[in-house]
Amino acid sequence: MVSLNQISARAELERRRYQVEEALEEFVQKRLSQPDAPVMRLVRDVLLGGGKRYRPILAVLAYEACGGEDREKAFNLALSGELIHTATLVHDDINDQSKLRRGKPTLHTTMSQSHAIIAGDYLFALGFGLGGHNDDRVVERTASICGGIASGEILQMEHIGNLSTTPEDYYAIVDGKTASPFASACWGAAITAKAEQYADSMENFGMELGRAFQLVDDLLDLTGDPMMGKPRGTDVHDGKMTLPIIHALTMLHGSDYEHFTDVLTNFGDDRWGEFTELIEKAGSLQYVRQLIENHIERALNALENLPESRARTLMAELTKMSERRRA
Repeated sequence: MVSLNQISARAELERRRYQVEEALEEFVQKRLSQPDAPVMRLVRDVLLGGGKRYRPILAVLAYEACGGEDREKAFNLALSGELIHTATLVHDDINDQSKLRRGKPTLHTTMSQSHAIIAGDYLFALGFGLGGHNDDRVVERTASICGGIASGEILQMEHIGNLSTTPEDYYAIVDGKTASPFASACWGAAITAKAEQYADSMENFGMELGRAFQLVDDLLDLTGDPMMGKPRGTDVHDGKMTLPIIHALTMLHGSDYEHFTDVLTNFGDDRWGEFTELIEKAGSLQYVRQLIENHIERALNALENLPESRARTLMAELTKMSERRRA
């Protein structure tokens, strides 16, 4: 049963999401009066295309939980990260040749690949421009994180269809593409709030939450959750070695292993039943659910190092909500 406190927290988190949306809309409108208006019109729908806005909300909450009081600094940090994150999504969609993002046609399908590349580059530039208002260490960390995202993307491409991919390989990809950006945003919030005593705890919190977030996405890909805005099994079709698949390859033996490798190597929609039966037989979905719980618990433990506040409570509730995205 959902408590009144949870209902109150969810209502406040929804209000925070609206604040982020309003700040993004204001940012877009300002750019539309500048010389770069043509390219902003190109990316406007992508940037304002909705989503849960977990990352920017967390950045603002983390800043407040660390004692920060300057709203402009908080939103500069949050929007900088969201602009860079959106840039990576545009480029990822090109790499993956994805047709949908959040249930809507991707930019490279509605315009062209060239348009999408320019749009992604533009969003990166805007993100760094806005982030330049932050502490130099935050700017340097952001640049490092972008390098890690690129490295993670290359590593993922190298492991497409590679049935010998290990859990260590998987986490190297996830940490580069997903977890480290979460960790950087929360660490940067502590630095921006001039609360360096909480920086390590915030970094640990973000890393654990980011890992859980990606594992939830792995499960949702196998359940076809409509909120994901993409068909069931997209990662399987693309040959991505997500942790449920890696675990099944480790746990299955003999004829089951040979059957599973054949399904993966020659996958099509007609083999979905075989895939589901084997991955459930391996216990891989439950294994990943347990890992998600472990990462969430460690994230919540890291939060306990911060002083009690409404912002910390909201961060904890948002963390629990991210876990409930799972199937």
